[in-house]
Amino acid sequence: MNRKELQRQYKETRRPMGVFRVRNTRSGRWLLGASADVPAMLNRQRFQLDAGSHPNPELQRDWRELGAEAFAFETLDLLTPPEEPGYAPQDDLRTLEGLWREKLAQTDGQGY
Repeated sequence: MNRKELQRQYKETRRPMGVFRVRNTRSGRWLLGASADVPAMLNRQRFQLDAGSHPNPELQRDWRELGAEAFAFETLDLLTPPEEPGYAPQDDLRTLEGLWREKLAQTDGQGY
C-alpha cells in the first residue's frame, strides 16, 4: 500500500474510546479519565509526566519521586459506539467515567 492509502485507512479507522486510569502501584492512588481515543490519551498522560508538565501536581510529584516503573497505564472500559452518523460520544463517556469513579472510590481507595 502506498502512503496516502495508509493515511486514509488510519483516518477512517475508529479509535477505541472509553475510560482509562493512571495508577500508582505503590500507593494505590489513581487518575481516572475518559477519551474518544484512549491509546492517544494514555500516550499524552505519559508524555506530560515525562516532560514534567502534567496538570495534576500531586501525580506529577509522585511520578518525579517514584519514577515511571511505579505507574500503570490502563484501559478500564471501552465504549462501542452506535453506527449512526453524527454520533457524539461525550455524554456516554462522561456517564461511563462517573460509573467507574463510583466503583473505584468504593474499592480502590483515593484518586488524585
